[in-house]
Order: sequence, then C-alpha cells, then structure tokens
Amino acid sequence: MLANLPALVTDLLRLSLWLLLLALVFLPLERLWAAHKQPLLRQGWLTDLGHYFVNGLLPALVLAPLLSLLALALHGLVPTGLHAWVAELPLGARIAAALVVGEIGFYWGHRLMHTVPWLWPFHAVHHSATDMDWLVNTRAHPFDMVFQRLCGYVPLYISGLAHPLAAGGDAVSIAVLLLGVVWGFFVHANVRWRFGPLEQLVATPAFHHWHHANDGPATLNKNYAALLPWVDRIFGSFYLPAQLPQHYGTDTPVPEHLIGQWLQPLGLTKDSAASGIRE
Repeated sequence: MLANLPALVTDLLRLSLWLLLLALVFLPLERLWAAHKQPLLRQGWLTDLGHYFVNGLLPALVLAPLLSLLALALHGLVPTGLHAWVAELPLGARIAAALVVGEIGFYWGHRLMHTVPWLWPFHAVHHSATDMDWLVNTRAHPFDMVFQRLCGYVPLYISGLAHPLAAGGDAVSIAVLLLGVVWGFFVHANVRWRFGPLEQLVATPAFHHWHHANDGPATLNKNYAALLPWVDRIFGSFYLPAQLPQHYGTDTPVPEHLIGQWLQPLGLTKDSAASGIRE
C-alpha cells in the first residue's frame, strides 16, 4: 500500500512514525530522570519540530548525488589492493572500523564548524537552544548537516569501508548512519544519568551537554566527538567534570523562528550574525 503513495508522502509518514517512537521513548525518560526541570513544551520546540522534518528530507536528497560523485572521484585515487583487503574483513570488523574512521572525520568536520569563521553561523543554529532535550538533536541548518556528514563519510570511502554506489545500499554505511542518528537523540536528552568509566569510551548525555554548555570561556568548544569521547582526548578537547552544565546556548545572535535560522547564515536577513568563532 505504501509503495503506491508518492515518495514525499511516504517519507513524511516514515518520519512521523519515527517521531512518535522517539517521543514514546524519551518523553517518559526525561520526566523521570530530568537533568534540569523544564516544561514539556519548552521554548523553541516547534522550531525544532520544523527542523526535524526538513532535515529528514532535504539533506538526504542533497547527499545522495554528492556522495556518488565523491565516490567516483576517489575511486581512482585509492589503491585497489586496499579496497580488496578491506572487503575481505568480516562485517562486524568493518562496522567497528567504520565507526572509528568515520568518527575521526566527523570530529574534524565538527571542529571546523566551530573554528572557521564563515562556517560557525551555520552551526550556531544548533547551539542556539537554551534548553536541552532529545528534540534539540534536530535543530541544525541543512548545510551544517550535509557538511558534517560529508566529513564523516570521506574517510570511509577513501578506506573502502563504505560504498555509496552499492546496489541496494551499503550495510556498513547504513549501520553507521543509523547508530549516529539514534545516538544523537540520546546524547541530547535531558537526563541526569552518569555512566562512570563508560563515559570515557562512549558519548553520553553528560559528555555532549558540556559541548552545548555556556558556563564561561573554559567550557566552550569542547567534546566534538559524536560517539567516541577518547577522540577528544587524543586531540585535546575533552571536558567532563563531575557536575552538569547550568547554562546552554551561544552568545551569537540567532533568530528564534525557522525561516530566519535558515536564512541568517546565508546573509539573507537584516539581523545576520557576524562571522566568527563561538564566544
């Protein structure tokens, strides 16, 4: 039956079902173990809902042709022996390796969004949330999402761990993408859980909340990793004190409404944010 519906309608139904499932999981958790008391419909939730649907549709349409072109461009630059060796690895080993390699690419893409002046206004949209919950994961400019995913996938294609031109999709790419998306909702959740030594190995809400913290200069531009905090340790940006942040957001002016958040980084609004790193 769904096969007979227009593709856009099918995608909207899929996104709506995912939204319902995520709400059924995270809303009770955030009520029972809230890190910070805040209303169920906190400020900006409707804007984030708009981002959820737009970013569930648009980046995929843009990424598919970009990734295909990227794969073709890189194909002749990589020794065929490397790809052949990687292809012989067990699926589990390829997924584990892809998580590490892709994380390093994502880390540097994310760090560039914070440190390159013309990129920061796009990423400031994500950091404009002053309250944290699972839905904040969706607050992102489409360019931000496309750029960071490209940074994560480039090393996967170079190494042969992912193949975007594979018929029916690539199992490693799908696994990495699904885990990244689901984990993104988890680490933004408004929960006070702490995981002891595990926080040194896997990203948790406390780890990522400090990435969004606005508790003073010493707390800014930390914890860029999406899944593996030890990557931040290697590159000197790890920060995880015992307490949770008290304030979130950015001092960079960002419009509250959806259209303004799309247009401002492009310089198409009167209140366009000045380029510059986060401060």
